[in-house]
This record gives sequence, C-alpha cells and structure tokens, in this order.
Amino acid sequence: MNESITRALSGIVYIVLLLAATLYSPTSFLALFGVFLVIAVIEFCRLTNLNKTSAIIIAIAGFVLFGIRLNNNFTSNLLLNLGALFIAVSLLFDLFKKGSATTRDNTAKLARLIGYVVIPFLLIIKLPFLQNDYNPFIIIGTFILIWANDTFAYIVGKSIGKRKLFERISPKKTIEGFIGGMIFTIAFAYILGQSDYFMFFTTWQWMTFTAILVIFGTLGDLVESQLKRNAGVKDSGNIMPGHGGILDRLDSVLFAIPFIFLYYQILNYVS
Repeated sequence: MNESITRALSGIVYIVLLLAATLYSPTSFLALFGVFLVIAVIEFCRLTNLNKTSAIIIAIAGFVLFGIRLNNNFTSNLLLNLGALFIAVSLLFDLFKKGSATTRDNTAKLARLIGYVVIPFLLIIKLPFLQNDYNPFIIIGTFILIWANDTFAYIVGKSIGKRKLFERISPKKTIEGFIGGMIFTIAFAYILGQSDYFMFFTTWQWMTFTAILVIFGTLGDLVESQLKRNAGVKDSGNIMPGHGGILDRLDSVLFAIPFIFLYYQILNYVS
C-alpha cells in the first residue's frame, strides 16, 4: 500500500479512536489512556535502555492510585504538577545544553520516566475531572489545537520557512513555521471559544491556553526528537504505521500538559 495512504488511514483510525473513547464515557477515556500510558512507558524504556518491568509496575501503580481513584484535591494535583514541571525544566536544560545530553544513570532515567511520561499521563486523565463532572471537551479542545498547530506550522514552514528553529535537533522546523502555527492556532482558538461545547473558557482564556500549548508543545516535540537522536532511532515505536509510536503522537501534549494543567487549576482556584 502507498505510504501516504497508510499514513492517512493510520492517522484517521487514531483520531477516531481518541475522539470516540473520550466522548463515549469516562470509563472508555480512562481505558484508552491507560493503554496509551503502558505503550508510552515501553517506548521510553526502549529509547533509554531502562528496565521495562519495573517501569510498567510504576506506571500501573500510578494509574491505579491517581488515575482510577481520581483523587482530585488541589494539594495532590499541585504536587504532581511540580514533579512534572521539575523534570520538564531538566529536559529543557539538556535540550539547550551543547554536547551530549544522554542520561546513563538508571535512577535519573526512572525519574525522567515518571516526570516526563507517567505524571503527564495522570494529568491528562485528571484534566477533564478538575471541575468534578466529566468534561471531555477540554481534552478534545486540547488535541484539536495541537493538530491545528501541527498542520498550520507545516503549511507555513513549507511555504515560506527559511530560518531554522533548532537545526541541531530538528532540521525541518523553521521559525516562520512556528510563528505561523502559533498565529493561526490562536485564531482557531478564538473560533473554538465561540462554540457552546467549549464555553467553559472565555475566548481570551482559550487564546492564552493555546499560546501555552503551542510554545511548550513545540519544545516537547524537540525534547522527544533529542531522545530519539540519542537513541539513534527515527521513531519511538511502530504501533502506528507511517506515524511511529505513541510518544511520537503525544510528545507535544505530554510536555505541555503540566503547564496547561497548572493554568487550568489557577483559573479554577481564582473563580
């Protein structure tokens, strides 16, 4: 089968599965992202040569304790948020540091697994429950905006992109693509904010949410590219033909979620 057709079909199946599971019920949403979590942990272990058994046990324990039980008090959420933010900052430090950024110590790898993969998945799972009632449209809105940014950044970058954004890690990304993606996605967020389904945020709140998502989502894409470069592989996995692995599909959301989760918590706390 033609590679483009394979990629398109694989992408459609992924989008339909994600939307259907998220909209159908809280149980199907939890089940899907629980499966995604385990696959992402396995992929991270392959990239970093970390023992899969202990990593999967930690991921499942975290999912059971913080995902299924959905202990959504402000303090526990804040502690999870701070843990993920700490690891995010350390990954950014490695990203901008010249020279090799390979982590060889197993304890450090395990800490990064927890802060970069496990906790962000838990925050994604908690996000639609922050106001107690299940709100699937915060998840749907987040992914729509990520997909919009990927699309617009690619189109603008392909059309007028000349200056490289971070050539050492991702030679194809351009500054023009990043700025174009940001502008068009914020405009898209404005339109999103007019829909009845998404009016739990004001239009300005959606636009701010989108700016945070695009900035840290782009950084997350670069961080995962560096992990793959260090591992000497093109994709984190092969579960999605033409697209790679779960980490390849969720790298932007996983890195951005601690920042947008904190933003959402602040909005709820203030209101």
